Amino acid sequence: MIKANSRIGEILVRRKIITPNMLQQALKLMQSSNGKSQMKLHEVLVDEFKIDRHLILREISDYYAFKEINLSEEQIDEARLNFIRGILHNFDAKIRDALIEANVVPFRRHKTNRSVLIFICPDPTNPKIHRLIHQLNIKQYEISYTRLEDIKELIQKVVQFKNEFLQLIEESGQSVQVIETEDTSIDEEALDAEINRSMLTNLIEGTLVEAVRQGASDIHVLPKEGNVTEFYFRIDGKLQLWHSIADIRPEAVAAVVKDRSINVDRFDRDIAQDGFIQRKVDNTDMRFRVSILPIIGSEANRKFESCVIRVLDDRKVITSLEKLGLQKQAFVDFKRAISEPQGMVILTGPTGSGKSTTLVAALNHVMDPSKNVLTVEEPVEYLIKEARQIKLSPKLNFDQALRSILRHDPDVVMVGEMRDTLSAKIGVTLANTGHLTFSTLHTNDAPSAIARLYMMGVELFLIANAINLVMAQRLVRTLCPHCKRQIKNINPQLPLSLGFTEEDIPNTAFFEAVGCDKCYGGFRGRIAIVEALRFTRNIKNIILQSNEKIDEEAIRQEAMRSNMLTLRDSGRERVRAGLTTIEEVLATTTSL
Repeated sequence: MIKANSRIGEILVRRKIITPNMLQQALKLMQSSNGKSQMKLHEVLVDEFKIDRHLILREISDYYAFKEINLSEEQIDEARLNFIRGILHNFDAKIRDALIEANVVPFRRHKTNRSVLIFICPDPTNPKIHRLIHQLNIKQYEISYTRLEDIKELIQKVVQFKNEFLQLIEESGQSVQVIETEDTSIDEEALDAEINRSMLTNLIEGTLVEAVRQGASDIHVLPKEGNVTEFYFRIDGKLQLWHSIADIRPEAVAAVVKDRSINVDRFDRDIAQDGFIQRKVDNTDMRFRVSILPIIGSEANRKFESCVIRVLDDRKVITSLEKLGLQKQAFVDFKRAISEPQGMVILTGPTGSGKSTTLVAALNHVMDPSKNVLTVEEPVEYLIKEARQIKLSPKLNFDQALRSILRHDPDVVMVGEMRDTLSAKIGVTLANTGHLTFSTLHTNDAPSAIARLYMMGVELFLIANAINLVMAQRLVRTLCPHCKRQIKNINPQLPLSLGFTEEDIPNTAFFEAVGCDKCYGGFRGRIAIVEALRFTRNIKNIILQSNEKIDEEAIRQEAMRSNMLTLRDSGRERVRAGLTTIEEVLATTTSL
């Protein structure tokens, strides 16, 4: 395997897809994993060095004598789609779903030997794909390489997922009008009648399904004056209007959301409530966290409620550190910090900055059967295999759970958030008494986390000796590779505001968002920018020598001497790599 990787790497170097230095670094990263979650060479090159996946896998497929099928050169008409659908229909449903999930498609018969069925896939070297096809008991078949994005687009045409709930509404053709009365107070019977006439139940269920399929992280159901309710999806961190309904009271919409939720009282409209929904969407168990808040409208006698539904899709959980996409020094420092037998690792950043995703990946990296891993979160976002996730309730609150952890013989602990003096002190104490501890804080950058802990009442000597690393994190939207456009004559003030030098500007390709049918306004997906502050001996000394005021700037300058990138620096590297825009980085970071 090592020889094969080296040989493939040499080919990639010869074709100038990667540099010799990249190959050496990639091979070292593969060896450093010590067999745990062993990555393939192409995975390391794509995830760590951002090399075009297609360029690499095309060469690897050719090396192993797999043919390439370019779908742009093929006739993809309705006859071809029906052929693929017919073949898939003959397969067992379980294997068919597994093939679609692995992006494997039966594409056509061999031109000269019609008994040979040709499958296309994005990685013909993946043994899982060969095992799947072997289960089909097909006597003669070939596997060819096709670009991943092209296969996904083909699958969308073949499968044609339908939202059965929204389809029912469309087929009904109903147009519901509210029965106007002078008294607009809540009449529960009238509300139920309105719900039944308006097919609101199908709308809410359809909204859940559509949010999952569009990759939304949140659904916002917002009541408006004049009996209007707007539905927003948060996609790649931005709220986008998805649907709007009129002539139906927002109270009826909120009632249906609450009826579909567990642990929510439909008839109490004056308090904040939290609940959850569980559904199976496209054969996958999904969880939705529901938050209800009473809000004020211009019509004082109305009972308006805002509903926000968080989509918890365990399929999106990242369990590999390599797939977090951390930049080189941050990756090295973060991996070193979580590999220590004890100490604290803190993630900082606002809500929605990917802190939980990073912590789950870190936990998966350190977990093994010899360790007792405990988590205390409120609420629990993702289910973590092999970890004991403490279930909080009115009889066991966050603080009580934290106090009980030490008596439960932990090796690794994750404290969802250090929200007050008590949780901060217990978290630091855990780290200082021989436990590896993960937690989060809400601060603007990494150095300010130290001042924040001190203000919360944690002693300086505990902060200096207990913490391994603080990492501030943000998510920026990544440019769509299909439509991004290079800026020919950029206003130099824009890159200068992000820290580019006048010498950098003519030597850097800057891109802007355009927008196409394959993205959302020119962006597709998000990537992390991070500021990883490792607690070196010098950093600890600065903290210990502080009096009442923590010198954050001195800490920052010392960390930068150890190759730490600030958030702006990290963002600048993402811009330099053509992954995002200057505006995106400026919008998510603050100047120092």
